[in-house]
Amino acid sequence: METINRVIIDTDIGSDIDDALAIALALRSPELKLEGVTTVYGDSDLRARMVSKMLQLCGRTDVPVLAGLNPSLLGNRPVWMAGHEGDGLIEPGEELAYDTCHAVDFIINTVMSNPGEITLILIGPLTNIAAALIREPLVANNVKEIVLMGGVTRLGDNGADLRVVEHNIACDPEAASVVFGSGAPIMMVGLDVTLKVRITEKERQDLIRSGDPLNLKLADMMERWFAYVKEEHTFMHDPLTVSLLIDRSLVKTKKMSVQVEYDHRPRTGQTIASFADDANVDVCLDVDSDRLVQLLMSRLLKENAS
Repeated sequence: METINRVIIDTDIGSDIDDALAIALALRSPELKLEGVTTVYGDSDLRARMVSKMLQLCGRTDVPVLAGLNPSLLGNRPVWMAGHEGDGLIEPGEELAYDTCHAVDFIINTVMSNPGEITLILIGPLTNIAAALIREPLVANNVKEIVLMGGVTRLGDNGADLRVVEHNIACDPEAASVVFGSGAPIMMVGLDVTLKVRITEKERQDLIRSGDPLNLKLADMMERWFAYVKEEHTFMHDPLTVSLLIDRSLVKTKKMSVQVEYDHRPRTGQTIASFADDANVDVCLDVDSDRLVQLLMSRLLKENAS
């Protein structure tokens, strides 16, 4: 009997295209039961409307969408937004409703009501989850697992080429410190692996040829992101993170302890991984990138995926 993973996705959808592709992958993967999507950072209301539009395009009415926190945990970090969030997906003046419950309340209530059953997939800054852990520390004991896109260890074979800090952690390093220090079981999907996985204009054209309404919107948003970064490829940070609830053999990991080192500067928040007897983080250090792209595209194009 196939195992169904019950998941909540917490996302800062709207800038890079990878959040939207990750949510689309989750929606089209029968191995996942999407209990809800929560949004975080900058303009969580706009981000919630984006998720609602994606669900509408898929004909999904069974997934609650909840907006969360906009500033960093301490309100001490500048918020970065690209400025094109929602373009290519939401029409001007389009009304898109979402749940009135707050994302932090939803996360606490869902995890605590289903001990050991809910996996949190975190593909944005960790503010919502940190707030949930501060309000109810027992979330760390009752969550099945936290699978997060964030950080970088520079311990893999590409370490010399990687930057020292990663966006999701740098946006709210205080929140990241709360999450990594909570004792919850964590899988860390950092730049060590995500920068090995890319899709290109070829995959964008495949989405267009499919004619699927959601895929056409994804292709439009992807074109805007390519123009923003002045490239015809982008990295699959968040789809890789979601994919590990479908096929964990895509990555190689080591069990480690992770601390977040930060100070008052805007771009701070280095994730330091080390071996420890009480290690609670499976750190991803290598990935089968070709197989991940094959999985992602086969699901989006509604083909049979192995």
